[in-house]
Amino acid sequence: MLTRIEHDLIGDKEISDECYYGVQTARAAENFHITGVTLGSFPTFIESIAKVKKAAALANYELHLLSEAKKNAIVEACEQIISGKFHDQFVVDMIQGGAGTSTNMNANEVIANIGLESMGHPKGAYQFLHPNNDVNLSQSTNDAYPTALRVALYEKLGELSDSMRIIKDSFAKKASEFKDVIKMGRTQLQDAVPMSLEQEFRTYAVMIGEDIQRVNEARQLVREINMGATAIGTGINAHPDYAKTVEAKLQEVTGRPFVTAGDLVEATQDTGAYVQISGVLKRVATKMSKICNDLRLLSSGPRTGFGEINLPAMQPGSSIMPGKVNPVIPEVVNQVCFQVIGSDITVTMACEGGQLQLNVFEPVIAFNLFNSINMMRNAFETLAYTCVDGITANPERCKALVLNSIGLVTALNPFIGYENSTKVAKEALETHRSVYDIVLERALLAKDELEDIIKPENMIKPRNFGLSEKDKFEK
Repeated sequence: MLTRIEHDLIGDKEISDECYYGVQTARAAENFHITGVTLGSFPTFIESIAKVKKAAALANYELHLLSEAKKNAIVEACEQIISGKFHDQFVVDMIQGGAGTSTNMNANEVIANIGLESMGHPKGAYQFLHPNNDVNLSQSTNDAYPTALRVALYEKLGELSDSMRIIKDSFAKKASEFKDVIKMGRTQLQDAVPMSLEQEFRTYAVMIGEDIQRVNEARQLVREINMGATAIGTGINAHPDYAKTVEAKLQEVTGRPFVTAGDLVEATQDTGAYVQISGVLKRVATKMSKICNDLRLLSSGPRTGFGEINLPAMQPGSSIMPGKVNPVIPEVVNQVCFQVIGSDITVTMACEGGQLQLNVFEPVIAFNLFNSINMMRNAFETLAYTCVDGITANPERCKALVLNSIGLVTALNPFIGYENSTKVAKEALETHRSVYDIVLERALLAKDELEDIIKPENMIKPRNFGLSEKDKFEK
């Protein structure tokens, strides 16, 4: 195997000539055996780093800081990475010490060596195209890394919104399908008042729709970048016009509305946007987990539970109980939501742990935010396609529970009065008879009146009760 010798502050190191990364990447790969998950596991992040490096090269060329030949080599290398090539060369663990320096140098070295080959030079011939002097020109890890993170998060949050729309639409379509199914609503797991299955499922669609708005609002926070800040925000070693120039180039490269922060010292140390994003992810996960809890309850049984809906049977549910089928899709989504909620604590602590002019913990922030978004996207689409789209209702079961429920008396309250309603409810509880039968037996309402009151369309929406109805029980 052919090798080359590269040198850094620590000393010389032998590198396989098959590798496009260099000495600093190799040391980082040896130092950080943490998660086993490398940068290459997050393609959007790799591509975002390359977009930042491309924008920097274009800006440096425009400011006459970089030759055309070097600019072309860097841009071509970045375009190859953006197209999906060389991702296997991003070998550093996602969680690393050094505030992301290892990630930045992994990118600088890979881009430099791809560029060197395009210029007709061997890998490692950095006198012709240098990872630090050229690829990292006018930059620091402290502005390049967070900018790449924000570029990636902007894309990932957009993808999350798309996945949330899929599950929202699934619930909305199912709601329309269930518009004629009357059922019992419940509060505190006790019978409450009748509702329709459409209303129950429409609520889920509305809940998710509200959270899509929250995700899109959080997405706007990562539009603000700190390119040009260099080390701590003072812009040391950068051209006076670099920040605005690279802002325009990044907009051009990404097609996204990224803007330079008004105060680069503040932007370099402030990680509040990540706290906000993580909090929104926690909100989404919390509400989606609640929805999955509901689906498991509503489908419980099939004989001794609620049994109001049927989830698609996906796989056998037991190694010992024949015929048992479990709600495995809502269960796995619950677990994803638990993980996302836990990750929010990590992100919060990492953001709080920053000191003075820099937060060194952005690698663990990136790792958790990317993981959460990826898992949520997969979980929500799985929930839509393999569960919600296939849910069926048990209308007769739903109706029987309504007619047999003590809660039915609430719908009769405006017609027979609170005192009579209380007596009916008490007798129904003590005798295990239906409210329907007791009302007829006590002659509190005629059968046709009772039938009209308990029509589904009359129990699930507001109704104007005139004096004539009140007079019946007040006289």
